[in-house]
Amino acid sequence: MAMPVLSKKAKTEIYEWIKCIGIAVAIAAFVMVFIGRSTVVDGSSMEPTLRDRDRLWLDKLTYRFRGPERGDIVVFDTPQGRYIKRVIALPGEQVWSENGLVYVNGRRLQEDYVKDIIRRGGDIPKRTVPEGAVWVLGDNRNNSDDSRGTVGFLDIDRIVGRVVFRYYPLSSIGVVGNEYSGD
Repeated sequence: MAMPVLSKKAKTEIYEWIKCIGIAVAIAAFVMVFIGRSTVVDGSSMEPTLRDRDRLWLDKLTYRFRGPERGDIVVFDTPQGRYIKRVIALPGEQVWSENGLVYVNGRRLQEDYVKDIIRRGGDIPKRTVPEGAVWVLGDNRNNSDDSRGTVGFLDIDRIVGRVVFRYYPLSSIGVVGNEYSGD
């Protein structure tokens, strides 16, 4: 039984499909490596802003041109896994907490996004954030492993990206902005 021979037109069409798929894969790889990527929230440490199993899009490009800003929600890797936290203090700033309220450079932060004042771990003594690092906390302060514990000062070069968009659940779809209201 003879094998059917593909016509020149069929071979050209197959080649075009393979080429299109290859280009699409290359573009997707470029985007994920240099521009952005998807991640999933695992846990409740960022409630009420982000909830367990929320699907997020990260901006990986911005921090190539500027550093993190207070209020940015960042994703970073640790030996314990991938964490999502909010930037509270920047390089060179002093940070501490008293009676559950957070202070940076002597001014109390207005944090309307926080689920509850800090009860777990008590007051945080004054610390100066070193150059090249930031201080991060979860919005659910009483259920967050953050700069108060194992994370410590977060080296900026460990940040994977900045959270910019929630695409799931559909009822919460939208931009995830920097909700910090200023000093």
